Amino acid sequence: MRPRLANAALLTAVAAMVAACQTSAPTGPNRAALPTMERVALGANACWFKSGDPAFAAYKLAPELNSFSGRPRILLVHKGSPESRPLLVVQAEGSPSRLQAFGPMMSEPVAGRITTDVNRWSAGSKACS
Repeated sequence: MRPRLANAALLTAVAAMVAACQTSAPTGPNRAALPTMERVALGANACWFKSGDPAFAAYKLAPELNSFSGRPRILLVHKGSPESRPLLVVQAEGSPSRLQAFGPMMSEPVAGRITTDVNRWSAGSKACS
């Protein structure tokens, strides 16, 4: 082999080895509507209900993740009457998902906390506030 060809071949081999050792950029959570709402439902269940949070003690979580409309959602209803009109609806649509939260609870002092928690969980965090 000629020296120039040997150097070129060596450079190509080294470049291939370096490229193979590099990791791809870390990927974030799946941003589609269903995975986003699954994260929100798990966070709400753990942080608002299973933790015994007094701000949510009068309510019950009603997840509706299997949506044929393409808008998976969770509902908060009165604990004693789950068939009543929801007090909070959090839903997502599209990919990347667009979140919406609405209902009477979004006019109460807890609305800021709901927004902060939902945004944190939808981004992939499992932390409670």
